[in-house]
Amino acid sequence: MPPRLLFADAESAADAVTFASRASRLTDEGVRIQAANGVLVMTAAPLAPRGLGDATPTVLAMRTMQVDPELVCDLVVEASALLAAPDDATAVQLPETALAPSWAGVAPPRSGWAARQGVDASVLAAKAQGGIARVAEAVPTDAGEDVVRTVRAAVWGVPDAELGGLPLGAAFAALSMGFISGAETAKVFTSGPWTRVSLLRGHVIVRGPAVMGLTPVRRTGAGDA
Repeated sequence: MPPRLLFADAESAADAVTFASRASRLTDEGVRIQAANGVLVMTAAPLAPRGLGDATPTVLAMRTMQVDPELVCDLVVEASALLAAPDDATAVQLPETALAPSWAGVAPPRSGWAARQGVDASVLAAKAQGGIARVAEAVPTDAGEDVVRTVRAAVWGVPDAELGGLPLGAAFAALSMGFISGAETAKVFTSGPWTRVSLLRGHVIVRGPAVMGLTPVRRTGAGDA
């Protein structure tokens, strides 16, 4: 029998499969599964750089759910291989092998988050839809993977003033992972180089300069008074 995750209820198990299914449409670098003390955290990277020179921002999608209190794990598995168990609605089958994507090597902090001005969910949705249209228009027919990644990096890596300086990729992740539903103001928090956008259905976490609340950089050198 394949290894399994045992959830507190069938709804949580179905939620995990849905998260993995959505992630599999955006990335082939798997889903990270961390469980302890009855809480399971699932993380995927809808956007992440691959190699030097790749300007794609690191944008993570995260969702938490209740799980068997005795379960303790931390692994990355192929998202499309997370399947509902055929004989138990509260269980999810895991693949036999794990992955080791580079984005999973550095995790966001668990504490020390400071609240910033929130962002309306409708703004996130509009920004994401606009970016998706621009990517579709810019990608040539029969374009190779390198060209597609260059275009995506150019669109999703652009900081947006209405998102408090976050890259458009944060809005893309929120919409594509199904975190946007109805009227809501997303809460925004920062901790060092990390920014978290929290919605009722999940969190989007961006690694990079914390633009919100920063003052302009003062030039130094011999020419300064």
